Amino acid sequence: MKKTSRRDFLKLAGATGAGLLACGAGSALANEGLQVNNEELGMLYDATKCVGCKACMSACKRVNHDYGSLSYEKAKFDEDGLWDAPSDLSGSTRTLIKLFKESEQRWSYVKYSCMHCQKPSCVSVCPVSAMTKEKVSGIVDYNKNTCIGCRYCQIACPYNIPKFQWEKAVPQIVKCDLCKATNLREKGISACAEVCPAGAIKFGKRKELLEEAHQRLKDAPDKYVQHVYGEHEGGGTNHLYLASMPFNKLGLPEIKPEAPAEFSEKIQHTIYKGFIAPVALYSTLCFIAVKNMKKHDSHDDDHKKGDK
Repeated sequence: MKKTSRRDFLKLAGATGAGLLACGAGSALANEGLQVNNEELGMLYDATKCVGCKACMSACKRVNHDYGSLSYEKAKFDEDGLWDAPSDLSGSTRTLIKLFKESEQRWSYVKYSCMHCQKPSCVSVCPVSAMTKEKVSGIVDYNKNTCIGCRYCQIACPYNIPKFQWEKAVPQIVKCDLCKATNLREKGISACAEVCPAGAIKFGKRKELLEEAHQRLKDAPDKYVQHVYGEHEGGGTNHLYLASMPFNKLGLPEIKPEAPAEFSEKIQHTIYKGFIAPVALYSTLCFIAVKNMKKHDSHDDDHKKGDK
């Protein structure tokens, strides 16, 4: 039987790997053809209506406290712990209201929570599918029992939403899931939208929210920035915004219409699909290591024969 040289093996491994990667590339291209689904659930937040009462924050924490392993966050000035007063999204806070103020006449509240992207980057980078996107509702959900704590989702999210419970003995990632297992299941609406006294948060299907948003822009052009934030950003989101101030001044990032997830999907569905590249690499390294060991043993045998 003809022996296979190391060069022949490397050529074969390279060709095989290239073929496998090409198959994976086909899957990636198929994923790029995904279209925006306006039937998915979402929220429209109108910053001009928000009064900053933070009822949405309180309801979110109350409803999802046990399910999300959330804790109340005491303010520095509140030694008695009378209020839940988080300063930012955290491992215990899924929804946050902040005030942005330029002057006495120019200011606005803004709500932060998961954007529930049409093509979520957190889902595309998760190596164990702990982050998933439901096909019907469009909810970007998290499974703590699958998560390995790599926190790639935190790095990938262009909106800086997912947070990790650093202080917990059994930590998990925390982000809004539209009250999927709590208020949505029981009442058909997210807790924040249900309790908002000013009607700043509207819950429903994306197409209905977009129609409402564009109608408001048309009815009061001087009141709003003429743009629905989230309609096109990052491939589109299901959490939409209206505001009277530029969105970048409210802490919302300027993102191109192309979904960042497209790039990470190519990596996941080509190089790392089925661990093709790592397996090919480690197979090659093992082959080289075995050959070197055999060569070393052969040299030892020659030395022993010479000593005799």
